[in-house]
Amino acid sequence: MTQKRIICSIYRSKKKDEMYLYVDKTKALSLVPEALLKMFGQPEHRMDMLLTADKKLAKAKAEDILSNIDAQGYYLQMPPVREEYMLDLYRTPLNPTY
Repeated sequence: MTQKRIICSIYRSKKKDEMYLYVDKTKALSLVPEALLKMFGQPEHRMDMLLTADKKLAKAKAEDILSNIDAQGYYLQMPPVREEYMLDLYRTPLNPTY
C-alpha cells in the first residue's frame, strides 16, 4: 500500500544536470542500489519536504514518487529529454558575428 505522506529528502546529481533522487528521510540513501549511486555520482542534498499524494510538483507526480519510495526505497527523476534542434542552443555562441 502506498504511503500517504513522508518526510522526503531530495538529492541532486553532480554528474547529470536535472537528475534527482527522492528518498524517505528516515532511510536516507540506504535503499538506493550501489550501481545507481555510482551512475548518479556524489549526491548533493538539496532539501527535505513533507510529501503528500496531493502535493503539486513541477516535474513529477507526488503519487508516483510516494509509490516508488514505498516499493523500492527511492524515486529517480531523470533529466528532461532534449530535442535535437534544442541542442543547437547549447552549441551556438552567445554573441555570433554576422
